[in-house]
Amino acid sequence: CVVYVLLGFILHTEKCGVCGPGFASPLDAMKGPREEIVYVPCIYRNTEREKPDFLATVDVNPESPHYCQVVHRLPMPNVGDELHHSGWNACSSCFGDSSKARDRLILPSLISSRIYVVDVGTDLRAPRLHKVINPEDVFWKCNLGYPHTSHCLGSGEIMISTLGDPAGRGKGGFILLDGETFEIKGNWERGDKIPPMGYDFWYQPRHNVLISTEWGVPRCLGYGFDPNDLKKGRYGRRLNVWDWSTRSYIQAIDVGEDAAPLEIRFLHNPDAAEGYVGCTISSAIHRFYKTQGGHWAAEKVIQVPSKKVEGWILPEMPGQCMPAAPTAHVLLFRWVTLPCPATGFITDILISLDDKFLYFSNWLHGDIRQYDISNTRRPQLVGQVFVGGSISRGGPVTVCEDQELQRQPEPFTIKGKKVPGGPQMIQLSLDGKRLYVTTSLYSAWDKQFYPELIREGSVMLQLDVDTERGGLAVNKSFLVDFGQEPEGPCLAHEIRYPGGDCTSDIWL
Repeated sequence: CVVYVLLGFILHTEKCGVCGPGFASPLDAMKGPREEIVYVPCIYRNTEREKPDFLATVDVNPESPHYCQVVHRLPMPNVGDELHHSGWNACSSCFGDSSKARDRLILPSLISSRIYVVDVGTDLRAPRLHKVINPEDVFWKCNLGYPHTSHCLGSGEIMISTLGDPAGRGKGGFILLDGETFEIKGNWERGDKIPPMGYDFWYQPRHNVLISTEWGVPRCLGYGFDPNDLKKGRYGRRLNVWDWSTRSYIQAIDVGEDAAPLEIRFLHNPDAAEGYVGCTISSAIHRFYKTQGGHWAAEKVIQVPSKKVEGWILPEMPGQCMPAAPTAHVLLFRWVTLPCPATGFITDILISLDDKFLYFSNWLHGDIRQYDISNTRRPQLVGQVFVGGSISRGGPVTVCEDQELQRQPEPFTIKGKKVPGGPQMIQLSLDGKRLYVTTSLYSAWDKQFYPELIREGSVMLQLDVDTERGGLAVNKSFLVDFGQEPEGPCLAHEIRYPGGDCTSDIWL
């Protein structure tokens, strides 16, 4: 196997000559340059500020006089888009094609269904708008809406997953863009069989597979969390398996009722036939893998225990008990005075480029976790740090019973600021030594679960990582406070490096 990989690398390098974007292998990527700037979508939807979302360029070079500062802002031409995740026009999947360059960032809008193409090649530190794909084109050409994850393909095309159809019903399809003109080519998927919901995806050509996940029905979750949608099949429970070559939907893997499987990551080794998915509502990590029979299966390998609490002012949520017969006038927000289980709410996961560590965030509990996955079936917790959340000591929540902690974590402050919200999106440096964290999940849910985020804005933090034995520590000199934006506090979401990162690059 090692000989095969080395031989493949040598032949691939000789074939490509002057190679294209990205890196020849995940281990080569780990030797790449240190990140100096990052791109972060910033959202104003649901903040009561009629401002367009923007793409922030943040200086993360500790030698720079602008360290931890937003050095450029690219506002979108429309209001209410809800920028969310982003992807590249080309990445390491195009490494063998010297005609390709990683110079356009693809920004789907989760709510408006617009797709923005941003030029980052002309001026790395000052991106400019290159093209706008209007929602009606998405609707008419693909019968899809609510675009989410964008991945570049080895063919040079761009593929974007969606949550639903134009009417907001659930539908797990994919938009295919031309990688040169950025015109919509149509749907990637073929055939009449389509999953009932969509969200994230990852593909692995060596095993002829793409696997996608499910969040929920867009018109139900799009404007907030309604507890009545639970137990009605409006949140996802499946991993959906596709045949990569025929583009057909072939299998569904059930990971539990109202699990809401979100971010999915294969191991980076392109020969690997396994990976992990984070299930938000059930607060579990499942390992998915290829069986000896050639099918795909999943097994739960991590369960974050719920904490029994009193005094949690949150929406009615899974596992949270309420008075037996609430009256019709009861509001979505209210104090919960009975002892109730509080879930962790896993919202983002990633795997280090050497496939050694798994990281994920518990948005409600407030912790980031690092697991050693040398044995992929038995991850071992080796690092944990609390950077916010709902269960801090001195707040309205009292933890009555906790299977993991001896006492409630201290309130998290940095540079004199008490951080609102909890850890959400995460991104790891190429060498694995720095983990970046933002605190906004999705504006409508931020407004319900953490209303202080709307008032104060989110933040970006950085954790130092022990890559030998495992361990996480907050870098106390790093804080990007999006509450200080010129147009008012905003909600910062996903993090991208100009040279690619461990959640945007796929190796073939």
